[in-house]
Amino acid sequence: MNKLVHQYKLNGYNIVLDTCSGSVHAVDEVAYDIIELYEKSEKETIVRTVLTKYADRSDVTEEEILLCLEDIQALADQGRLFTKDEYENLAMDFKNNSSVVKALCLHVAHTCNLNCSYCFASQGKYQGERALMTFEVGKQALDYLIAHSGSRVNLEVDFFGGEPLMDWEVVKKLVAYAREQEPIHNKNFRFTLTTNGMLIDDDVIDFANKEMHNVVLSLDGRKEIHDHLRKTITGQGSYDTILPKFKRFVEKRGGKDYYMRGTFTHNNVDFTNDLFHMADMGFTELSMEPVVCDPSDPYALTEEDLPKLFEQYEILAKEMLRRKKAGNGFEFYHYILDLENGPCVYKRITGCGSGTEYMAVTPWGELFPCHQFVGDSKYSLGNVWDGVKNTGIQDEFRHCNAYAREECRDCWAKMYCSGGCAANAYHATGSVRGVYEYGCKLFKKRIECAIMMKVAENCEE
Repeated sequence: MNKLVHQYKLNGYNIVLDTCSGSVHAVDEVAYDIIELYEKSEKETIVRTVLTKYADRSDVTEEEILLCLEDIQALADQGRLFTKDEYENLAMDFKNNSSVVKALCLHVAHTCNLNCSYCFASQGKYQGERALMTFEVGKQALDYLIAHSGSRVNLEVDFFGGEPLMDWEVVKKLVAYAREQEPIHNKNFRFTLTTNGMLIDDDVIDFANKEMHNVVLSLDGRKEIHDHLRKTITGQGSYDTILPKFKRFVEKRGGKDYYMRGTFTHNNVDFTNDLFHMADMGFTELSMEPVVCDPSDPYALTEEDLPKLFEQYEILAKEMLRRKKAGNGFEFYHYILDLENGPCVYKRITGCGSGTEYMAVTPWGELFPCHQFVGDSKYSLGNVWDGVKNTGIQDEFRHCNAYAREECRDCWAKMYCSGGCAANAYHATGSVRGVYEYGCKLFKKRIECAIMMKVAENCEE
């Protein structure tokens, strides 16, 4: 069985992560080196190697090294270091035994009032015809979710597009219908709305702040960055139109969840400046995603961008720590990490559940594994009337987990990414069980930064 330990140095901290237990240790340099040698060398060799390296330090003695070795062994005995990986068989059992649908992404609008250059949905059309979901189709989708959710009480529905506000009256009717069904079936619906903001008005604000568990607002940051790729149909930038709407939306939202969600590209590898721009305007819940597109696109991220992006993630983490200490902090989606009570083992090794527990629904009621597969006929699962008919594809997704790829088995980050995004893997390699290496590198850097921030906060206490 594998025993995965990841060691790295960041922001002055020597960090040791025990992958399978989730334990994080901040240690001094000597302990860091001893842990690195612990399973590779005999005790006498470790003592000799460390004494030689720290020959100029009077506090590094054979006695201290032996005490450190005892502490390391104690941590191993407690299951907090060099923990064996015993989850692989569970990953397959969990997925094979899962037949409950927990969430749907309703594509209420396959059309959009923006013409964003990097849009994976082809300006909302998903390589097909423009369309709006009718109430009848949406109602059937909700009925399908209820019928296939088993005894699960909490169900999630995302209103997505295109731009879902272009079908706003249907969205409101669907929410009302779901609320009527809750007491009948002992269910609790949690709704999310993703919008570009162009059609936000007081009705949208009031209704969404009452009914939407979360709201995702699309903003790429600085005006010149946002307007470069997020243009209207007539070619105008959208920043000046949406910014005041977003501010009003968030001001009236109170303490309910929301995210300002941006995309960074080759045009703004200094994306931290876009995040700081949003934070300086008073937005405190932020997300910024790397663009995923054809490598030939002019805004595609390149290998040469990687060192700059790694540096940006470190800059972001350090600035977030500084701002939090100063009393004007903000959250970054990818740095939200609960080291004490994080995701259960099931979630850690099985992932998002796309194609099995979570599916996307087109305006016509067709089912796909997630929004990023919509429009690809090979991945049509069935429809909300007849259910899943393409069980072969569903089985393919059922086998997507932290152990589905050889490259993931010995990866220290697998308990955080659960094997990665199937859609990104498919678009990068042609297989949902492939590996999107560029995304992996960015993900690992984000996790390292997130853990460092937790270490820094604990050291402050």
